[in-house]
Amino acid sequence: MTEPTVDAALALEYGLSEEEFVRACEALGRTPNFTELGVFSVMWSEHCSYKSSRVHLSRLPTTGARVIQGPGENAGVVDIGDGWTAVFKMESHNHPSFIEPFQGAATGVGGILRDVFTMGARPVALMDSLRMGAPDHPKTRGLLTGVVAGISAYGNAMGVPTVAGDLQFDSAYNGNILVNAFALGIAKKDKLFFGRASGIGNPILYVGARTGRDGIHGATMASAEFDDESDAKRPTVQVGDPFMQKLLLEACLEIFAADVLEGVQDMGAAGLTSSTVEMAGRAGTGVELDLDCIPRRAKKLAPYEILLSESQERMVMVARAGMEERVLEICRKWDLDACVIGRVTDTGRWVIKATPGYDPLSGDPAPHESAKQVFVDIPVSVLTDDAPKYNRPIADEPRALSKYPLDIASIAYDPRADLLEILASPNVGSRAWIWRQYDHIVRVGTAVRPGAADAAVIRVFCDDSMNGTTPSPREKWLALKSDCNARFCELDPRAGAAMAVAESCRNLACVGAEAIGLTDCLNFGSPKRPEIMAQFAAAIDGMRDACEALGVAIVSGNVSLYNETETPEGSRAILPTPMIGAVGLIEKPADVLTMGFKRVGDLVAILGPHGPGAMGGSEWVWTKTREVKGTPPSIDLQAEARLQRALISLARRGLLASAHDCSEGGLAVALAECSIAGGLGALVRIEEITAGPQAMFGEDPTRVIVSFLPSQLQLIERALADAKVPMRLIGSVVSESLAIEGGPTWTIHEMASAHARALEAVVG
Repeated sequence: MTEPTVDAALALEYGLSEEEFVRACEALGRTPNFTELGVFSVMWSEHCSYKSSRVHLSRLPTTGARVIQGPGENAGVVDIGDGWTAVFKMESHNHPSFIEPFQGAATGVGGILRDVFTMGARPVALMDSLRMGAPDHPKTRGLLTGVVAGISAYGNAMGVPTVAGDLQFDSAYNGNILVNAFALGIAKKDKLFFGRASGIGNPILYVGARTGRDGIHGATMASAEFDDESDAKRPTVQVGDPFMQKLLLEACLEIFAADVLEGVQDMGAAGLTSSTVEMAGRAGTGVELDLDCIPRRAKKLAPYEILLSESQERMVMVARAGMEERVLEICRKWDLDACVIGRVTDTGRWVIKATPGYDPLSGDPAPHESAKQVFVDIPVSVLTDDAPKYNRPIADEPRALSKYPLDIASIAYDPRADLLEILASPNVGSRAWIWRQYDHIVRVGTAVRPGAADAAVIRVFCDDSMNGTTPSPREKWLALKSDCNARFCELDPRAGAAMAVAESCRNLACVGAEAIGLTDCLNFGSPKRPEIMAQFAAAIDGMRDACEALGVAIVSGNVSLYNETETPEGSRAILPTPMIGAVGLIEKPADVLTMGFKRVGDLVAILGPHGPGAMGGSEWVWTKTREVKGTPPSIDLQAEARLQRALISLARRGLLASAHDCSEGGLAVALAECSIAGGLGALVRIEEITAGPQAMFGEDPTRVIVSFLPSQLQLIERALADAKVPMRLIGSVVSESLAIEGGPTWTIHEMASAHARALEAVVG
């Protein structure tokens, strides 16, 4: 088949600007051929190059006492003590999941798992963070059910528990849902592996599933807006095979244990191209590949297709010279395709050879070396460090400056009815319909199950086999949580992003865990719109502010731009959604707290500042108006840091019976959730309940509801005074109902019933 003639018009069609096409020609000293144009298209896409975000990402704190590996590798690594590490990362699979929900979400899980075990870690936990359109939008039900089914199918088959997640609905996601997947694994500190093509002359091996045509241009699709023709992009969505990945995982861990590798990399976005380019870029070397050797499952694959395919369950390995046969032997044991496909060079160039027209599936004999031609010859640095980087224009959106005016007095307020309505809201109520589809207890490490606490708690077994089968494995206790209130980010991107970091870490503190590392997934609209870049830049600053105040670093992450949809009225972007995944360390099992009230007679208190009851962007406003508007809450990050330190200290001293963060729905919803989770109610005092919704449903940050024995009151008061953390006693635990002095009463049964039916209207 004759390849198209490459010119500026074709380059524009493939996602390069006119200036970028000129830059590519200058870098090569000639016009790129068609295969090389495809390589530039994916490697210079937003998804691979971070060309619009790199200038801002550099402001994030990425180092710290526990950080072993920060951004730039397949996953981040933090020290959990005793020679062991936690390896984790979060990534997006938004566009594929909108086009094909099941496979898009499933392969998102598969990809993030490979990012983790590529580092030498055995995956032990998953989380998902989902953003769907309006609950009554005609596509929402199919998208949500398909995405949950895909996550369930892949994670369950792999035997990795999905232990936590979060879900929000908003019409801003009608045409562009978000599917962010997080994975965590553990590895010995001295047995980590990195994605580097080191050692001149070392063999490069292909390991895993065979290459097909699925996923071609997946990276460039992820760097484009949706329009009326989005459904036609289904061929760019990858197809996953979790059973193949299970074999790949076990084979990789055995190969790692054999100590025969110099580097290893997942074939993720842009497949063989990005994996080998990035490995060479990190090592400062060159790569030469022979595509005739690539295992295939589709006939007549052209070099262009082989290089850009995103077929799943594939890895690139750089073996030490002479050790390649050991890698191949282990792959044969696990029934995996594997072969040597190239070598590391000292040229600093990425060179791809193949025999024109050769198809190993046709039965033709392997061609002679003299028949091979060079299809690609590009300096590695042009595709990595020297890729385009833009400091795009920034301009505040006029609408945002007005703070979306909100007249609270014009909205009907009924505290009793409003609490039940919010508990039944798809944004607040039970997620049991989701987590019951996940095997969240496989590997017997899940210590706190979904719905019981503000964060998941897992027990990991640190032994040489990393599978908990030794007689006395060393145990570590980790807490995991993902969070982001995108409404706050819409109203104030900097404060909203800071609150996303703070809330994720606060949720860890509510289970007795100290935050030791963060990952992020930054979901925004088109970077070509100055108001979107203003959101992005402000969010980065907010994340930095919070990380510095809380003493925690961001060690890995992902940027997902162009999350918007073309409509007759113009482009509509999603709410800015800087998702945060947080990992915490628990000193001992006895420190773990859950949210449910434990004993009748325990005192109930609120820790943290007494705020004004901010209603902007609140669940109460959204439930009443289906709009995001109003002045959002602000956050005192120093007060937040004091609260979290004090809460962890109280948990470690065994002074608390329960702890629960006040977030969506405010104080009233938090109290109801404590009652539902524990099967016990409370008699409480809430000031100014009749004056308006602020006291009941305001969503000021930096507040935690705790319960404890009356005999512990003086110790707790003294500890909090020393920590300069305010505390307000508001009542005590009772049986059967939640009651407000001088106000309404709710039975636990009616609150639990409302909470349980939250997703019925969406999924049936």
